[in-house]
Amino acid sequence: MSEHNANYSRRDLLALWTLTGGIARYVELFVDSKALTRKKMLDNVFSLSSAYIDEGRVILSDEFGKEYGVYFSILSAISAGRTSFAEIKNIVGTDIGGQLTKLEATYAFISKKQPVFDKATNKNCLYQVDDCFVRFWFRFVYKYMHLIEQKKLRLLEDVVERDLDAFSGLALEQYFKAKFLEEGKYTRIGSWWDRKGENEIDLVCENEFSGALDFYEVKLDARRYDNMAMRAKVAAFFRKHPEMTRDTYGIHCVSVADM
Repeated sequence: MSEHNANYSRRDLLALWTLTGGIARYVELFVDSKALTRKKMLDNVFSLSSAYIDEGRVILSDEFGKEYGVYFSILSAISAGRTSFAEIKNIVGTDIGGQLTKLEATYAFISKKQPVFDKATNKNCLYQVDDCFVRFWFRFVYKYMHLIEQKKLRLLEDVVERDLDAFSGLALEQYFKAKFLEEGKYTRIGSWWDRKGENEIDLVCENEFSGALDFYEVKLDARRYDNMAMRAKVAAFFRKHPEMTRDTYGIHCVSVADM
């Protein structure tokens, strides 16, 4: 971004990450088109000559072969926020155990997540599309392919512009997780939530050797951070994991401004 759009904003950077996950092949689609502002990126994606639209359709269809329909339905459901096994199965309407296993183990498009530090179990697990490009493609391109075929691209772009901030939340979490791991400050990073869904912490970060333990709330806008609510979530975490209790730990908020 610094090289090709020196005046980029943090919203531009987040949009590029949300649409590409930093994968060079997808970044090149926007660099080659000189589309490195949020507005230009969306204009580029939803244009009649968009390489982005065909990229997802061709690559994924070739990857899955004749069974692509079921795989597309699963990825579409997860990308739209239906992340539990029951929710996905309810939407797809058929047995999906085999396909979920292949999507995770063979194709590496999804991963099965459970609260960090919880013992391994199939309970309280959620599925996540790890690839930012694939997640965006299914959420906004595949879902609205009928509008694209009708060439109602400006209407679709307005819908994406309206929903993109909320959708970018997971991408922002992934960004900071990757950043923290690159910095080498922590040895283990994950999310935590309780079974009732009443408490959720975006990033729990531990250094197993130094003993450092930090909790992060990831916000698009830091002004919306509630420190008291976050402290209540951390207290719930320690009630669930008393073995993690220590004298000092950190509670933080990171946002788009920290990218």
